[in-house]
Amino acid sequence: MKVKDIFDKQSFSNLENQEEPENPFGYSPFESVGKGKIKALKEAIDEINFLIEQREELSKTLSNDVEKIKNEIENFLLKTEAVDSEGFKERSGLRQKQIEVSELQLNERVNCWRDVALLKKELREKQKELSEKQKRAEMLGKILEDRE
Repeated sequence: MKVKDIFDKQSFSNLENQEEPENPFGYSPFESVGKGKIKALKEAIDEINFLIEQREELSKTLSNDVEKIKNEIENFLLKTEAVDSEGFKERSGLRQKQIEVSELQLNERVNCWRDVALLKKELREKQKELSEKQKRAEMLGKILEDRE
């Protein structure tokens, strides 16, 4: 049995003359193809912006805490005087701690800058991807409008 025998010309002409089924959603199914991805990209962009704000806020908080510690050490050193070798050792140890805390503060600033730079790079990539998806969706919409 041949394929020709199964389908006659009349069957094909009936298919060609059929109208497209009505869409219960009120829009073309092609319009929704990229909407999920666009929504996900917008959410990712919002999340990255939130992460940038949180990282900068954390860095400020840590910097303020470190400044308080450094000031407390400095105030203690100003209030007390070393009268014996034990006092000199204690003051020297506190000055060393003050230097270590300053190094931690500097490292935090660098780490914050690095983290924010990476987040901003990711943000730019997501924004570019979103822009491309939106342009494609617009183009597809125009093509579908022209088809109708």
